Amino acid sequence: MAVPGDASDRPLPEGGWSQEIESLRGALVMPPAESAFRQAAGVLRADGSHCETGAFWRNHRALTLAPEAPAGPPDAPPEVLPGRWLWGGVLWVHFGHFLVESTGRLWGLDAGQGPFDGILYIPKRPARGQEVAGWQRAFWQLAGCDLPVHVATSPTEVEELVVPGQGFGLGEIVSGTPAFRAFMAEFGRDVPAEGPERLYISRSKLGLSKGGLIGESRLEAHLEAEGYEIFHPQDHDLPTQVARYKAARQVLAAEGSALHLFGFVGRPDQRVGMILRRQSGATEMIARHLRSFCGIELIEIARLQRILKKKGGFKKRHDLGVIHMEELRQALVAQGFISDGPAWERLRWSDVRRVIGDKYEPRRRAEARVE
Repeated sequence: MAVPGDASDRPLPEGGWSQEIESLRGALVMPPAESAFRQAAGVLRADGSHCETGAFWRNHRALTLAPEAPAGPPDAPPEVLPGRWLWGGVLWVHFGHFLVESTGRLWGLDAGQGPFDGILYIPKRPARGQEVAGWQRAFWQLAGCDLPVHVATSPTEVEELVVPGQGFGLGEIVSGTPAFRAFMAEFGRDVPAEGPERLYISRSKLGLSKGGLIGESRLEAHLEAEGYEIFHPQDHDLPTQVARYKAARQVLAAEGSALHLFGFVGRPDQRVGMILRRQSGATEMIARHLRSFCGIELIEIARLQRILKKKGGFKKRHDLGVIHMEELRQALVAQGFISDGPAWERLRWSDVRRVIGDKYEPRRRAEARVE
């Protein structure tokens, strides 16, 4: 298993292979054989060499590693996919990872390489098979694409495969290449703005197992009194989400994936505040996405009594932030998101314990500082 390049080969928004395109005849697409963080998977040229342009990167390393070329006649011949296909890369089922890591090659649709017979992906999780969710199809439609999508679950020989570089993702590339930003500038263009001027994008219905804010329901009651619609994006289809995000002039959100969708349709005249629930590099990724695509300087609001982690766990995406209600109120007043008024009642530790039971423990200050 070879590692394609080092950190110096990472995709960059200002140039390099992230803006290049390879057109391959007789390419062999190799899906992952097992579920893992880094996987041997990707595109082999007809001569068996690895097509690095098709590799999937996150931050400073490739997460798809050069697969082994078949050494001899296979026990079962590869599937043959006729026609001209666009390489879409790795298909994530997780909403946020799909938005950021399964879309970065769609700019190839506008790169003068078509027409295409469809978009070809490999699954991130082999057990998912060829599953494609309705909301994923809705995303492609909002991006102006109604082509078939094929998910290769076994080695597949493609008559012609167009491989764009990774124009978007996590890391420096979250700012997007010019070609990718230009492509996404048309996203959701036909969806009319509909909704109130004040919007709060909530996580409160997702459950604490996915990470969240303790005290969010109290926060929502205060924001409703200030004229905010409490919006649970998972309860609505993608066009409705886009319509709300277009209509709002003041947006508050619990830190999470929904802001990446907002990042594709936001405008510089909107004010957006993100209430942090953890300490994570994902926060900066969201901020850079909105800055580059929308011209919005995201206002990050970190007002937490403490951060809790699952006992025995280490994944920060599962962390719970306990809101410091009065400090959050003061920060929202100072930023112009709400009017001044009476102090907000502090969350008591006994109330927090009733929510978390014995499954969580505080992160040490050194690993959870959110100032």
